[in-house]
Amino acid sequence: MIDWLAPWPVGFPPSENALETPNGLLAAGGALTPDWLLAAYRRGIFPWFNEEDPILWWSPDPRMVLFPESLRVRRSLAKRLRNSGMTATFDQAFESVITQCAEQRQALEGTWISSDIIRAYVNLHQLGHGHSVEVWEGDTLVGGLYGILLGRVFFGESMFSIRPDSSKIALVRLVEWLSEDHDLAMIDCQMHTSHLASMGACDISREHFDALLRRYIPEDCQEASTPRR
Repeated sequence: MIDWLAPWPVGFPPSENALETPNGLLAAGGALTPDWLLAAYRRGIFPWFNEEDPILWWSPDPRMVLFPESLRVRRSLAKRLRNSGMTATFDQAFESVITQCAEQRQALEGTWISSDIIRAYVNLHQLGHGHSVEVWEGDTLVGGLYGILLGRVFFGESMFSIRPDSSKIALVRLVEWLSEDHDLAMIDCQMHTSHLASMGACDISREHFDALLRRYIPEDCQEASTPRR
């Protein structure tokens, strides 16, 4: 059984209460307001549900993460970074990025990025907590990613790629920029994928992940970060 959460007050059960099957399902209910979402990310919890379902909250074990010093840029990607003609920006087209993520996933396998999710994360972006990297070919958006930044942790939500390696370019630029501007310590990648593993991401236990969150997100962390222009 999982906990059913009322819309108020904001609060989650201990993450160790999450189910083993399906891996990480912790609770249902609550709301997609900034208070709920920021409280969730501080605890390493994220929403993931189909549009017709109630809000479902997850804390999987193990957890895939990427430490900046472990980022692996293969020779072919390094060459593309230098010579592709694609450019990257930060926080210049957040809503376009999340919409492209939704559309690409819908075409491939269905998507959890519903209109409610888009509104909720655009709201977080407007409050200074949601961030995106955009990859451009001329004036055309061809790749990108978005997520939430709290303290020294970036919680990656989704990415899309229209041109080869454009989402990888977005990830490399994200690591570079946040390492420089926010002393980035860790990117939460949520679930294991071979794509991210090939770039240096690894699986750690939920217990270890939660300990790192306590280390890298200050207890009084409420600040919104300034977008890069």
